[in-house]
Amino acid sequence: MIKVITYGTYDLLHHGHIRLLERAKALGDYLIVGVTADDFDKTRGKINVQQSLIERIEAVKATGLADEIIIEEYEGQKIDDIKKYDVDIFTVGSDWIGKFDYLNEYCEVVYLERTKGISSSELREEKRAIHLGLVGNSAFLNKIKDEAEYVNGLQITSLCTDNLDIMSEHLKNVSFITNAYSKLLANVDAVYIRSLPNEHYDQIKQALNMGKHVLCESPLTLDEQQSKELFEMAKSKNLILMEAIKTAYATAYRRLLLLVKSGKIGDVISVDATCTSLQSKNGDWPGIYEWGPTALLPVLQILGTDCREFKIISHINKETNRDSFTKIDFLYDHSVASIKVGDGVKSEGELIISGTKAYAYVPAPWWKTDYFEIRYENQNDNKRYFYQLDGEGIRHELVSFIKSLENNRYLGNIDLKISYDISKIMNKYSNRKIKKI
Repeated sequence: MIKVITYGTYDLLHHGHIRLLERAKALGDYLIVGVTADDFDKTRGKINVQQSLIERIEAVKATGLADEIIIEEYEGQKIDDIKKYDVDIFTVGSDWIGKFDYLNEYCEVVYLERTKGISSSELREEKRAIHLGLVGNSAFLNKIKDEAEYVNGLQITSLCTDNLDIMSEHLKNVSFITNAYSKLLANVDAVYIRSLPNEHYDQIKQALNMGKHVLCESPLTLDEQQSKELFEMAKSKNLILMEAIKTAYATAYRRLLLLVKSGKIGDVISVDATCTSLQSKNGDWPGIYEWGPTALLPVLQILGTDCREFKIISHINKETNRDSFTKIDFLYDHSVASIKVGDGVKSEGELIISGTKAYAYVPAPWWKTDYFEIRYENQNDNKRYFYQLDGEGIRHELVSFIKSLENNRYLGNIDLKISYDISKIMNKYSNRKIKKI
């Protein structure tokens, strides 16, 4: 019996996939089909796969061509599978010619001509075609433009700014540039807002009234009631409003949350997060707005939004009258938390989550890490976790936004209660109900 094996994502299974499977089947007597796992797809750069692993497996199964279906979960697995299943022929599409020649050491390698004129990427592109406009005067918009290149179907087509000089040549190449927000809204399907926080409420409301979806950098607003009003408004108009904090979409951070919530370190007693930078930017956001939402994220996602009280202490720069360092302490019924944020002040940007069994340690800069540790009393039990970091989480954030639009429901990683709490805390700061030192 001749065994044949092939691999693929098989997202939005189409005629090209089926034709390739038919030709693979014809090469032997028994066809094994490897379907790539979601996490493995991400490491290969396929971040906007539309269907879940189960849906893709079911689609392959429904063709009736696979005698056996397996899951591809890690790099190098093909060699293991060829040995494990005693495979005679490995085959993939001709667009991979030469890539898998190294497998000739283990079995025959056959490259099959692909069906021209159709691909999952093209289907995803046709399905979406979302035109996104960028709003603000921050160089951070350059990152959004760069990361959007990895998201099929998302096109950055417009820019609204009063500070064109700091924008990259790549961003300046968009088809429409203006300093009039209403003109930008007339040219796009959705907007990404990175203006000053005190401008967010009016800009989001105007976009929603014009039927545009909104992805807005946190803090969404500086008032809890305003945030609630905007989310309710978006829902009533059947639009998506999403708060942007890139760390919420970083793979390592997401895995850390899952481990902590599964009880890996026991009951959580304390969360301590620090975010600082010496690259103070006058004219950009004050430190509490720049770093506060990111530092608050693990506190609110792990301990919840029902803290009994919190206290803000800030050091105010006398020359700029802006905070250069802020510390916020939280008291919960059974735990405590603390965040420290600095703009022009440097400290160790680490995240420490203390539990009754162990503690989680994320080294600086924790908000864009690809690595963390679970540390125990007995150091021999310590474990390190590594995950690929793609675009600091920005591209996965954009994918989540696009999927929300496609599915017509909010699919973000930040609960609305957390968005409300961030606005509430920012409101307390902005009203200067703080102790200056």
